[in-house]
Amino acid sequence: MTAINDIRSVFPALSRKVYGKDLVYFDNAATSQRPQSVMDEWNEITAHSNANIHRAVHRLADEATQAYEGARDAVKEFINASAREEIIFTSGATAAINLVAFSFGEAFIGEGDEIIVSEAEHHSNIVPWQMLCQRKGAVLRVLPIDYNGHLVIDELDSLLNERTRILAVTHISNVLGIINPVKEIIEKCHSKGVPVLIDGAQGIVHCDVDVQNLDCDFYVFSGHKMYAATGTGVLYGKREWLEKMPPYMGGGEMVGTVSFSGTTYAPLPMKFEAGTQNFASTATFKPAIEFVNLLNNNELIREYNKIRDYLLGVFTSDDRIRLFGVPRGTSQEKIPLFSFVVKGVHHEDLALILDKMGIATRSGQMCAEPLMDRFGVTGMLRISLAPYNTMQEAEYFVKCLNRAINMLV
Repeated sequence: MTAINDIRSVFPALSRKVYGKDLVYFDNAATSQRPQSVMDEWNEITAHSNANIHRAVHRLADEATQAYEGARDAVKEFINASAREEIIFTSGATAAINLVAFSFGEAFIGEGDEIIVSEAEHHSNIVPWQMLCQRKGAVLRVLPIDYNGHLVIDELDSLLNERTRILAVTHISNVLGIINPVKEIIEKCHSKGVPVLIDGAQGIVHCDVDVQNLDCDFYVFSGHKMYAATGTGVLYGKREWLEKMPPYMGGGEMVGTVSFSGTTYAPLPMKFEAGTQNFASTATFKPAIEFVNLLNNNELIREYNKIRDYLLGVFTSDDRIRLFGVPRGTSQEKIPLFSFVVKGVHHEDLALILDKMGIATRSGQMCAEPLMDRFGVTGMLRISLAPYNTMQEAEYFVKCLNRAINMLV
């Protein structure tokens, strides 16, 4: 049994059929499938340890609390944070960005201040900053991308100035699949005293993330893209910032003392975790991380890269197809995520036909409308692979894509 078959065997969804065809799941950038270990963890807590965490002294509450806090320790080790108190659990990357935009904004953003985002951002890393600018009278500035989808880093120097308060940028665009030079961006920003938030929704899946090595001030990601349950997310923040930021929400467990004359707040990380947390789902970070660590297998990595290079070659050699996010150096700059349009064909029509062939893809704007506007398209078709995808599936996709195109042109 090959390593990839071993991996596939622990994902029940991968053995199902769609319209009588074997499922080819190529929508992993949206949500990855879950291994059995993740489902087992959720089921165990839900069935046997369903009790509010951090509160009661009874056995069930203790078990749920241990599982929840064990996940925090696992995340801390996985991204090499300096302390577990720097790991804040949220409902996803979107919630984590909104937390920073509100709390950092309340503490550090004033009228006329400036915030920088890139042209390649997901709506979740644009709209919260726009809302902050509207509240505070601040200005949102945009770091552009070039025709191939690479950030124009040379323009960063002219964007940074004495009014810049924070820069927020994606580690890897969910549309372009290009690994951005975030460490270089962080160094440039820090040289001007500007903190940096990294949207790691895709980066956490495809890169070895070491937040101390990156020296980022904030790093956010979701669980459902890295094999954990939905409704889970992480905000990593340097303690020096988190200590200075006010709470995002008020409620139970985020307090020190409460009286009608005033309230004090709990220490990190509880200060930012108000109310009853999604403890059963958050606990699945631990088995998900254990699974991710298993993927650090030379055979899997070689096969994964081989499939990426095969598909990159197909997309860049077909005159009918326009690929967005093209490496300008080696293919190592790109993850196996491909967004494209076919001349004379609507992206949704392609997606619907591919679905009938058993292939799950994503069509539309991918929550990145400004990026669509940049390239002058109304939407794209995207395929995004995980290490459980095979060369056989990739070849089947190419065959089906050609068939679908021929049906529509």
